[in-house]
Amino acid sequence: MKAIALFSGGLDSILAVKLIQLQDIDVLGVTFETPFFNAGKALAAADKIGLNLRVVDITEDHLVMLRAPRYGYGKNLNPCIDCHAMMLRKAGEFMASWNADFLVTGEVLGQRPMSQTKQSLHVVAKYSGYPDFILRPLSAKLLPVTKPEREGMVDRNRLYDIQGRGRHRQMEAAREFGIGDYSPPAGGCLLTDPMFAKRLKELFSHNDFSIPSIHLLKAGRHFRINDCTKVIVGRNQGDNGLIEQYAQDADCILRAADYPGPTTLLPGGGTEAERHVAASLCVLYSDAPKGEAVRLNCLRQGQTVMIEATSADKTQAAQWII
Repeated sequence: MKAIALFSGGLDSILAVKLIQLQDIDVLGVTFETPFFNAGKALAAADKIGLNLRVVDITEDHLVMLRAPRYGYGKNLNPCIDCHAMMLRKAGEFMASWNADFLVTGEVLGQRPMSQTKQSLHVVAKYSGYPDFILRPLSAKLLPVTKPEREGMVDRNRLYDIQGRGRHRQMEAAREFGIGDYSPPAGGCLLTDPMFAKRLKELFSHNDFSIPSIHLLKAGRHFRINDCTKVIVGRNQGDNGLIEQYAQDADCILRAADYPGPTTLLPGGGTEAERHVAASLCVLYSDAPKGEAVRLNCLRQGQTVMIEATSADKTQAAQWII
């Protein structure tokens, strides 16, 4: 027998895997990636426990869902119920080709007040399309019997009855299993971050759903200089690198020629007037002396031209910032 475990790399998902492996069932882990969460934590944890883990990018489908989630958003822009259902649906679709018999998740009844109530867990399972195949080992004794339990694939008596937000039972189980190195519970999803969610809502309001634009929300200061145009100004070397990574050929990349300063991006390249506004914002956050005209390199479509600009007004910049 084989189970597919949705694996985040957190303690709950590790314990869910262990409980199923202890019943002599082969477990294959799967983790999903989008611009809002990645597989780094899951890969590190899987390596520590020797779990065979597959990484699946679901960006395109996730973005379609995110724009109009059936069950709405959480506190910010996190569609947790729809997202969990999508992941289980994707995993369910792999069962036949991966020769698996059922699905496993580390969800705990009552751990999250909105998305892990008994009703929410029922909705997620039903909406996934595989309600009878989804086993939640940490809370199984508190939930309806599923097909793997009913058909004797899994011994329900060897599963847990954990509920609530406390972590004592999980930590105790980790000690029993000799698991001493695990990450603290944390979101990891950018959609729960208030600042990122604000930027994403603003991006969507301008009908921009491109993947590079979404990745760029993670970097720098963002300015909306008019209804159609935004400017992104790096704050540090990490931001500058991310801006360069996701810049497109048609975009304009600006850097001060003679002073240390940020990498600045004008998506789409803009008009001549918009390039000068972007250049003035680049100068504002550079080390150039106040009031001095500064030369900047403007790279677009593989060609670099030199332009000149003075610093933008701080008050005006504050009005543009997202």
